[in-house]
Amino acid sequence: MENALGLLRVHVERGINLAIRDVSSSDPYVILRLAKQKLKTRVIKKNVNPEWKEDLTLSISDPDLPVKLLVYDKDLLSFDDKMGDAMFEIRPIVEAVKLIRGMGDADLIPSGTIIGKIDPTRNNCLSEESHIVWEDQKIIQHMFLRLRNVESGEIKLRLQWIDIPRHP
Repeated sequence: MENALGLLRVHVERGINLAIRDVSSSDPYVILRLAKQKLKTRVIKKNVNPEWKEDLTLSISDPDLPVKLLVYDKDLLSFDDKMGDAMFEIRPIVEAVKLIRGMGDADLIPSGTIIGKIDPTRNNCLSEESHIVWEDQKIIQHMFLRLRNVESGEIKLRLQWIDIPRHP
């Protein structure tokens, strides 16, 4: 945590049209991986449109490492089934933080100001345009990630940057 640039709170909102891995549904959960960090949501039983509404917080020290997101179906008697994966870059939100810090008085920036946007490309997992916004004195990024290596599914996330207080 010593060389951490800050914390990234990942609000795992919900899954949309996730794959069926059991007879007629799935018991999905999400894992976030960044370097040696691994965080997990709770399992939502029998739901391919789950609402986790859970916050997972990652310590960010290298803005060039992507966050990997994995979705699994919880099984009691066998290995959990894969339900797709995705990744997202944290460099854009780190750049937005630098931009806001460089502006001096952030109190003058109106809430709702769009600081940046990321378009979906072949190289990212975004299913639609993602905005980085200055909201209530916080830097927030909303995103829908299309899951790869699976027949269907998206995950809705909200990222929030959290500064680490520095002590002299």
